[in-house]
Amino acid sequence: MDILTAMSPAQAAAMNIGLLILMMLGLKMYVGARRGQMKLPSGETNAEFNRATRVQLNAVEDVPVLMVGIAGLAMLGMPAWYIHMCGLVLLVSRVLHAYGLAASGGFSIGRAVGTMGTLLVFLAIAGALLVHAFIG
Repeated sequence: MDILTAMSPAQAAAMNIGLLILMMLGLKMYVGARRGQMKLPSGETNAEFNRATRVQLNAVEDVPVLMVGIAGLAMLGMPAWYIHMCGLVLLVSRVLHAYGLAASGGFSIGRAVGTMGTLLVFLAIAGALLVHAFIG
């Protein structure tokens, strides 16, 4: 645990952004694998494959802007623990959301917890950026 708390803000941001990029790669590979399993040529789709692509696209909506926010936290010199908290809550939230959506197109606990966690990270990052932009 000391290795995480001993990181500089830039190192903490780099680690968390790297993990999020790997997660996004995993989601991309999931969609490609589903296309292959369903034997769907490029450009063709069905309801099941649409849900598989939504697994990736839901992350695409939120993760990139929050990665920029994590980089912004590092540029402002926020503590590494805060950057880790935001990054790791986001990572876990998006994995839960992806798992929940992949398993069911309807309500799932994974989707609900993942959505709430993502919203909390949006607020934590936006709040910290705004406060530190004006307070310094």
